[in-house]
Amino acid sequence: MSDTTVLAEERTAAPRSHASPHLRLWLKGYPTLLTYLASLSVALGISASLVMMTGVSPWAAVVALYEGSLSTPASVGLALDKAAPLLIVAAGTVIAARAGLFNIGQEGQLTVGATAACAVAIFVPGPGPLVLVLSLIGGALAGAAWAGIAALLFYKAGVPIVIGTLLLVFIAVQVVFFAVTQPWLLQESGPEGDVMSPQSDLLRTEVWLPHIGEYPGLNFTSGVLIALALTVIVAVLLRHSVWGFKMKMLGMNKLAARRAGISAAVLGGTALLWSGAFAGLGGAVLLTGGNHRLQPGISENGGWDGLLVALVARENPVLAIPVAFFFGILRAGGGFLASTGVPRYLVDVVTAVLVLAVAFPPAFRILRREWRARAAARALAVEGKGMAA
Repeated sequence: MSDTTVLAEERTAAPRSHASPHLRLWLKGYPTLLTYLASLSVALGISASLVMMTGVSPWAAVVALYEGSLSTPASVGLALDKAAPLLIVAAGTVIAARAGLFNIGQEGQLTVGATAACAVAIFVPGPGPLVLVLSLIGGALAGAAWAGIAALLFYKAGVPIVIGTLLLVFIAVQVVFFAVTQPWLLQESGPEGDVMSPQSDLLRTEVWLPHIGEYPGLNFTSGVLIALALTVIVAVLLRHSVWGFKMKMLGMNKLAARRAGISAAVLGGTALLWSGAFAGLGGAVLLTGGNHRLQPGISENGGWDGLLVALVARENPVLAIPVAFFFGILRAGGGFLASTGVPRYLVDVVTAVLVLAVAFPPAFRILRREWRARAAARALAVEGKGMAA
């Protein structure tokens, strides 16, 4: 065979060898893509059925959702504002999850953070910008302290993180209700003898988060920039720093981390504190950027939704950005849905259905691997019995 023939055969074979790995990769991901499409289709079908049960056309509900969140620059800004606290909470959730700690108390940490931020904004004198910064810091510190209680319960008394953080949510709800019903604390001031509402005074405008842009154009609070900046910082540190490497080691193998000189109590406790601080900061941003007064239920399930954002993003801080915006769209458009006759709470139900749809494919892959492993084990056991016989 001549050299020319050999070279021709090599050139002909080269494209096939380069293309086949990509083809195999695409074929490997194809079933996953189909699973996602099927799961989302079922979720959308369920959502449409729920909307139809209220007597409203699903298309009318979609149009209302679009008009309330994406139809104008101002509505897009509203969706961004709704997404900002969720993204901050999600970024903190990723920190704890990377260390192998499942913090589910963000709702309570956010509520306590908003309460502390309100107290600072009302009682601390000084220039508005300075008080605003102190309010944000106060909210973050309060959230960290609230998460720190769960950390102490876990590392000192062995109370699981899930239980500790969850129970503290219910205490936080009572704390904020107590604060806004006591005249000497945060209850709205008014003439003596009058029955006042269970809410705080309206924050002075100097303590509100600055707005970027003007209505009716694109406008949003600087809380959106805070959320984006913190998310990028968390993503970079977790991926490119020694601290991030230690967190990943602790989350993947506590025994190996201990042998490498990493203290689970110190590093894990710090991770939980950071997670709580982010949730508390989310509450402070929610207060100073939107509500401007403390009320029971101020979070509007922002802590739970922030946790869901992190779960749907599969604990990836960068992926949490578009996921948080999607949740912001649902929140911003929820008010318009009410005008069509769809109950506001149905937005939360639809959100939960969509979250389950996104979470189903990874869970299904894990279950499928487990089923295959068990089937292989049974086949080996049968083969072993046959050989023994």
